[in-house]
Amino acid sequence: MDEGNKRHTPVLLRETVEGLALAPDATVIDATLGSGGHFSAILVKLGLHGTVLGVDADPIAVARVAQEIAQKDTQYARVLFATGNFRNISEIAKTQGLAKADAIVADLGWRSEQFGSSRELGGGKGFSFSADEPLRMTFGDPATYPFTAADIVHSWREEDIAAVLKGYGEERFARRIAHAIVARRETKPIETSAELAGVVEQAIPSKYRRGRIHPATKTFQALRIAVNDELDALREFITASCALLSPGGRLAIITFHSLEDRLVKQALRALEEAGSMRRITKKPITPTAEETKTNPRARSAKLRIAEKI
Repeated sequence: MDEGNKRHTPVLLRETVEGLALAPDATVIDATLGSGGHFSAILVKLGLHGTVLGVDADPIAVARVAQEIAQKDTQYARVLFATGNFRNISEIAKTQGLAKADAIVADLGWRSEQFGSSRELGGGKGFSFSADEPLRMTFGDPATYPFTAADIVHSWREEDIAAVLKGYGEERFARRIAHAIVARRETKPIETSAELAGVVEQAIPSKYRRGRIHPATKTFQALRIAVNDELDALREFITASCALLSPGGRLAIITFHSLEDRLVKQALRALEEAGSMRRITKKPITPTAEETKTNPRARSAKLRIAEKI
């Protein structure tokens, strides 16, 4: 799964951009800039009088996309960039001089570069199973976080670790993995992501170690969600986006696992019942067979779109 050398391919790109129903002069916010795939496609779609703001918690990602856009010898709409967590989208937009937006998009997936160990690509945070990276798993500066993945692994109680793995990773072997982590740390610290992946792999039954995904996938997902408070951040983002959108403006969110998709589905349905939003997609849009063949990471993607009333 360690694909750090591959350039990220944006998922459901056409469906997302078309689903936003953009006017040439629209103001658009890409709340999860990443590698800039959706951002660039939106720029092409907009006219010269449009505006697009790219936001990401990773300053390296923001700087890289900003540099790439600046180097292109093409006239685009007005482009803005900001570093920050999308849960603070209202404050970020205000800081950039945007009172309202005609469209907001968030791709909750991981860009390929984040799995690599190359620090100039934003690696070195412990997202890779195979790299000897420090156990951080933070989107932004680890110093600004109340705890990192290392804190969970090294100091949390066994039952609390198991609860995180079960609740945020839906990991069926949560108790076994938590017990293995605690047993290992009593003899030797788990210092890197590769070491943690090895502990997890040995903790689960051997017949489950050869599946389609790496056996540590759900554990890493759970730790990442806990460290970055992802689910609460997503709830806050959806609420803030609804308030930030102009009437007729659209919100598009791409999720990659059931916890996120369930949260988005329930939040948009609640806003619809409250009379604030209208769901454009009652059922999520999923990738075509052709897309999943060329980009296997797209297979679990789900796109939901809602419109401000």
